[in-house]
Amino acid sequence: MVEMDHPGDTALLAEPGGDPVVAGLPHHRNNHPLEPDRAAMAEMGQAVLRRAIAFAESLPDRPTATGDETPPELIRAMLAPPPEGPGELEKLLDRLDQASSHAYETGSPGFFAYVPGGGLFTSAVADLYNSVTNRYIGHVFAAPAMVALEQGMVRWLAGLCGLPVGSGGLLLTGGSMATLCAVIAARHAALGEDLAGGTIYVSAETHHSVAKAARLAGLAAAAVRIVSCDASLGLDTDALAGMIAADRAAGKRPFLLVGTAGTTNTGAIDPLPELAAIARRDGLWFHIDGAYGGMFRLTRRGQARLRGMELADSITLDQHKTMFLPFGASALVVREPHRLAAAYQADAAYLAGMDGGQGLPDFSDLGPELTRGMRGLRMWLPLHLHGVGAFRDALDEKLDLAQFAYRQLRDDPALDLPWQPPLSIVAFRMRPAGPGLEAVWRANQASEELLQRINASGRVRLSGTSIGGRVTLRLCIVVHRAHADRVAEAIAIIRAAVRSVEAMLSP
Repeated sequence: MVEMDHPGDTALLAEPGGDPVVAGLPHHRNNHPLEPDRAAMAEMGQAVLRRAIAFAESLPDRPTATGDETPPELIRAMLAPPPEGPGELEKLLDRLDQASSHAYETGSPGFFAYVPGGGLFTSAVADLYNSVTNRYIGHVFAAPAMVALEQGMVRWLAGLCGLPVGSGGLLLTGGSMATLCAVIAARHAALGEDLAGGTIYVSAETHHSVAKAARLAGLAAAAVRIVSCDASLGLDTDALAGMIAADRAAGKRPFLLVGTAGTTNTGAIDPLPELAAIARRDGLWFHIDGAYGGMFRLTRRGQARLRGMELADSITLDQHKTMFLPFGASALVVREPHRLAAAYQADAAYLAGMDGGQGLPDFSDLGPELTRGMRGLRMWLPLHLHGVGAFRDALDEKLDLAQFAYRQLRDDPALDLPWQPPLSIVAFRMRPAGPGLEAVWRANQASEELLQRINASGRVRLSGTSIGGRVTLRLCIVVHRAHADRVAEAIAIIRAAVRSVEAMLSP
């Protein structure tokens, strides 16, 4: 045995075979608390699986949101640091169940607020496999076949959008990250190192992530130019053309135009072919935010309504929205992947010799992350297990349900439905009792009260917004578990709430 110089050090011993081991430390995995044996792994997996199945089965009957306030003692318990010694799995899962129960139930068939994520169960199965195998795919050399799997998903998404063969991109955690990567690539391509005068064009209905991305990309707030909308809430092309010309005359450098394939407020679709023509004429990068609406391209109606997506330089897609995956699934697809590489590629001595070849991209060269895990499996497994047709049918169902809800609510004389749903969002509000600002103000108050009464049911949850100074409610039909029965129930709840609001307002 070799004695060590310091009291805390351990000595090297020799096993019978002559291999050195460290005294006082486990010699094999069975002695190590972080390496459970087969029986322990099975027990842990079964404990979690039982709860996961019970949760998934309970979703149709669970309230769409917790009505009571989260107990302060629960908040304190979740803020507490971890203990020095081991805990008990069942007790820890009980605590997680309690914490998780105080939340919006975004996978509920009655959750029609915002643009929710369904949390597809088969995607969760893929996540378990993915977390255990734990493949690094930032560079091809580390797991070539798994890089190919993810690249196959990227190519499929690009082709779905109508981009040509040779298009590419990468999978990311959300639409905000995808938009940021696109803005940086467009900035690099057009402005280089000098950002002075660079301008971006969006509409008043464009998602706020674009302005946030511009700020993170080093551009001033004034660089984001807001173009007015037309009556359908699409970007006004005449106003855009005039604004670009005026900005050029003032010495600015227009470089990026953002169109939207389904806005968050109402699902409005910008005139994408016309925007593409303006971008091409004026030398702008054309990015499309398809985070909510882009996946509707799987359907025939979606292809027709989203015509022009194939003309984009880059597109944001969120698979945790209209592909029903768990949160954290998004993509940026681009017409010319080398323009992403130009903005993000970097070299270092410790990366030398890591070229995996085989015609596959190093994803770390196409975005800001060097360390990245496998993101494609949570989409690949459901698509291969269920087939693309199952997703197409589900999206067609959502389009049908939105039209059904629109027709039903349109017939109520107390409601104003200004826009027929372009996709699966139905926007409505209380109709003013007469002309003038006073009537609009009262209608806004009534709409806010209406939202509260609808959500108080616990069976459905809607969200509100403000459009043109008018409080507007949104019925967003996205979750794959939402079918005709729950939409019909939602309509009945809305009608009953409208009648109660009318009764409250009547003299």
